Amino acid sequence: MIDPEIAAAVDLTLPPVLPSNLAVVRAGGRVVTDAELARGGAVTFAESDADGVPVLVLRPAGASGPPVLHLHGGGMVAGTRRTDLHVLAEWVTELGVVLVSPEYRLAPEHPHPAPVRDCFTVLEWMARNGFGSPVVAGTSAGGGLAAAVTLMARDLGGPAVRGQLLMCPMLDDRCDTPSSHEFPDGNTWVRASNITGWTALLGDARGGPDVSPYAAPARATDLSGLPPAYVDVGSADLFRDEAVDYAVRTWRVGGDAELHVWPGGCHGFDQLVPEAALSKRARAARMAWLGRVLYR
Repeated sequence: MIDPEIAAAVDLTLPPVLPSNLAVVRAGGRVVTDAELARGGAVTFAESDADGVPVLVLRPAGASGPPVLHLHGGGMVAGTRRTDLHVLAEWVTELGVVLVSPEYRLAPEHPHPAPVRDCFTVLEWMARNGFGSPVVAGTSAGGGLAAAVTLMARDLGGPAVRGQLLMCPMLDDRCDTPSSHEFPDGNTWVRASNITGWTALLGDARGGPDVSPYAAPARATDLSGLPPAYVDVGSADLFRDEAVDYAVRTWRVGGDAELHVWPGGCHGFDQLVPEAALSKRARAARMAWLGRVLYR
């Protein structure tokens, strides 16, 4: 069941994301304004080019602190470098972070490995340009990409990653967990939308035996040697079970993971309804972890 305060504030009757309506979905995305980014002058921001990948860089108006590489959501098929930043800019004002948000290429026009390659390119660009070791963060599809980029950094011997912040992450192309079947409708991201996103990214390979963990991190057989992870998801999110499993498998190999399952949270609840009581609790817990990892 979805938290009543959140359910009253979001439209749970929207049609699923399908190939036939993808252009409409993209055009209807929330546009984060310059004023929202600036937060009354507390944040400065600028566009940049990270070796061919457009990025938006947000900095505190005062002294700059440690970096966060943020990868936006959108089911692998939608979203921009401004997506979700109307809320996440608070990391800049509250924690002093420098936030880098890439415009990675989208499926189906650019299937795997294009999106994760773009994100890893930005990580390498940050390492070469004096940003320091970031926490890699992401929401939904961006959460899956954040996990994938962290796996790539481990397997390729760098660049260094300080932590991974996985918010309602999209991790498993097989779509076979109980929660992935639990929401055929009446939610902000439903089963048909999920299949659309994964099929756009992987084509006929989706669900098959040969999918790379850099496309679907749930496919990784070894989660050892990774930086600390923060994994959170709502109890009413079809990604619930794959997110929980990722944290559990991290613990099993001695890894560091903090897991939160927010009761009544639908997919993306804290960014869709940021002033809801549940959203404030989720954001506060996330920011506390981020502060510990960045400043310890």
